[in-house]
Amino acid sequence: MINPKHQENIQLALQTLPGKPGVYQFFDEQGKIIYIGKAKNLKKRVSSYFNRDHYDSGKVMVMVKRIAEIRHIVVDSELDALLLENNLIKKYQPRYNIMLKDDKTYPWICIKNEPFPRIFPTRNVVRDGSKYFGPYASGKMMHALLDLVRQLFQYRTCRLNLSEENIRAKKFRVCLQYHIGNCLGPCEGLQSAEDYQETMSQIEEIIKGNLGAVNARLKELMKAYAAAFEFEKANIVKEKIELLENYQSKSTVVSMSVTNVDVYSVLSDLEHGYVNFMKVVNGAIVQSHTLEIRKKLDETDAELLEMAIVELRQRFQSNAVEAVVPIKPETAIPDVRFVIPQRGDKKKLLELSERNAKYYRMEKLKQKELVDPERHTRRILQKMKDDLHLPNAPAYIECFDNSNTQGTYPVAAMVVFRNARPSKKEYRHFNIKTVEGPDDFASMEEVVSRRYKRLLAEEQPLPDLVVVDGGKGQLSAAVEALERLGLRGKVPVIGIAKRLEEIYFPGDSIPIYIDKKSESLKIIQHLRDEAHRFGITHHRNRREKGSLKSQLSEIKGIGPQTEKILLNTFKSVAGIKRASEEELIKAVGIAKAKILKDFFGE
Repeated sequence: MINPKHQENIQLALQTLPGKPGVYQFFDEQGKIIYIGKAKNLKKRVSSYFNRDHYDSGKVMVMVKRIAEIRHIVVDSELDALLLENNLIKKYQPRYNIMLKDDKTYPWICIKNEPFPRIFPTRNVVRDGSKYFGPYASGKMMHALLDLVRQLFQYRTCRLNLSEENIRAKKFRVCLQYHIGNCLGPCEGLQSAEDYQETMSQIEEIIKGNLGAVNARLKELMKAYAAAFEFEKANIVKEKIELLENYQSKSTVVSMSVTNVDVYSVLSDLEHGYVNFMKVVNGAIVQSHTLEIRKKLDETDAELLEMAIVELRQRFQSNAVEAVVPIKPETAIPDVRFVIPQRGDKKKLLELSERNAKYYRMEKLKQKELVDPERHTRRILQKMKDDLHLPNAPAYIECFDNSNTQGTYPVAAMVVFRNARPSKKEYRHFNIKTVEGPDDFASMEEVVSRRYKRLLAEEQPLPDLVVVDGGKGQLSAAVEALERLGLRGKVPVIGIAKRLEEIYFPGDSIPIYIDKKSESLKIIQHLRDEAHRFGITHHRNRREKGSLKSQLSEIKGIGPQTEKILLNTFKSVAGIKRASEEELIKAVGIAKAKILKDFFGE
């Protein structure tokens, strides 16, 4: 059972959790972590603690009662969640995590620092210059990766000391691995150190998940063999390419070379900035935190990042000498080197940090909307009022769009938004009555005039804003219609041009451009897109009906009234063709049923 003091806070957290893999942390009233867990789906897993199914366990009930706050970290995969959970449990040792794991729990792949390096799995990380990749939560997955490498490449597995002196002295002889094709015999000098190192470089790429570069090299080699008519060797390389392409492991593995590094990413909107911080030690993430900053003077992302880095380094007492960032701060920090990665493990870490900032922002926005949906709406409408220089917040908006095909079946559509949301029951279609040919301006003038003439006659309230899909021409036509009705200046009206999302105002030939991130522009785009969709649907229906009528009008003896009965009854020409004689007689009588049967070939 949730502690009543924290029920509202916890329910909000549960509603905004993402359905992504990650790690969750439970905090008590003193802000201390009491439990850390991993999840394939954060939303489902964390929510399960607050279902009655868990109440059978007394320990879980006690823990749940102590939960005051829930935090989470999003990761790439369930495997990454497991590794992160392991690191965080070792760091914080929460009270309710009794199965604490050591580094030796999980194995690593080692490329040994020695002449002609060996590759092998180990649970002991030795700081001797060797390269370590992992840790791997699944030994099965690690061995599958090693098996793939063994099938693709030839390298030694012996423990011999292959120094230059020993090889020159011919101290060793090739073994069975050489004779069965698993090794190229560096022990007898049959393979050069340069050639062996090239093999190691390709193996490193595969272990780190960079399969594309290796695949490209193998394809080049296959083509070279084929060009030299060495088809047997080309076929062996082809089999290796197929093996590599079938390898499906997608886990992100961070190299041990990424050590004592801070990772920062920044995301911002018009009002807030969000800076995510991740601390990486020995190739593993041990800390993650997102800082929310309220903008005061429309600060840039670089300024937000700079302010946040200083705050986060102090808060978490970081002494990292390297910081991975998306943009370089203007002010240098003593003894810290800023890196903007373009590829590799550090680039993947930066992308992961960016995703955490994004999810944090989404969570905060959802919480605000859940707590006070009207406040969220008021904020959007106030922003629109400011951006468009309107006298009132546009709680009631109408938007118009024209549709025609080279002047045929001209129609228009009007959609209505109330409190920044579509009000579909108020949408209206218009069939153009007074305009001949494809004249968008005249069509716009007609529908705007008809719409507001009717509202005035019925004494209905007028909208706070009218939006016209089009540029200066369509806007001028709408303004003319309003002027004839005496509404110019009483109803604000704007036009939006599709190409550059320009906003036009009456009497001003120079458009304004609203910030692409602005919610005001998103609402106007939504209005425009809804009107276009609604108008196109109506236009398509009219065109199809017109096509059906033109087919029926070709039949001698079938007049407009009979066409209407047939279409209402059978819906389409195909339906009329499928109808039996009895059904046709019932609909239009014996004589006309015979005409239809004769016309359609029966």
